[in-house]
Amino acid sequence: MDYKQRIIEEASQMFRTYGIRSVTMDMLASRMGISKRTIYEVFRDKDELLHGVLKWMRLRQQEIMKKLFSESENIIEAIFKMLKLMSDHFSKMSPAFQLDVKKYHQDILNKFGERNELPYYSSNSEILKRGIDEGVFRKDIDLDITNKCLLEVVKMSYDENVFPSDSFLNRDVIKNFYINYLRGISTPKGLELIDRYQNKEII
Repeated sequence: MDYKQRIIEEASQMFRTYGIRSVTMDMLASRMGISKRTIYEVFRDKDELLHGVLKWMRLRQQEIMKKLFSESENIIEAIFKMLKLMSDHFSKMSPAFQLDVKKYHQDILNKFGERNELPYYSSNSEILKRGIDEGVFRKDIDLDITNKCLLEVVKMSYDENVFPSDSFLNRDVIKNFYINYLRGISTPKGLELIDRYQNKEII
């Protein structure tokens, strides 16, 4: 494993545990047993490091999601498993990390959103296509428009001005918006599956 990957993985752990602002390059270097200069040779500043961390998290989540979707009986089950995974992920993450990202690094989130690379939601178009093929989402929906709407739901959930962290849990906002939006594009078969998995209290 090269220095860049080691730094990203260690920074990811520290950011999620203590928050971004609380972690200094000195702390990271000390934790890794390397010099601060070594870190700056790989990453220009903390913003560039955070970008690397978020990108790495997204790639890991994509691998997990691919496995999860292949093992699910239908796309609705896969979505509820995804939301459960997401809920567990956020519950293990320091609130300071989520607050720091939204309050001080919104520009990085915006860039990820513009490229449809937000964690967990970079595969919405595949979800929609599979849902139509399985007969759980309506065939008359416009895939491009619906995909953009779902992505906007996610971006809105990260907006500190709309849903301040001290009043709303990010996972609850996404869960409520996302599931209710899916109801609006679902067929009777899809609605029946949504009710079934909600009644099982999977999330």
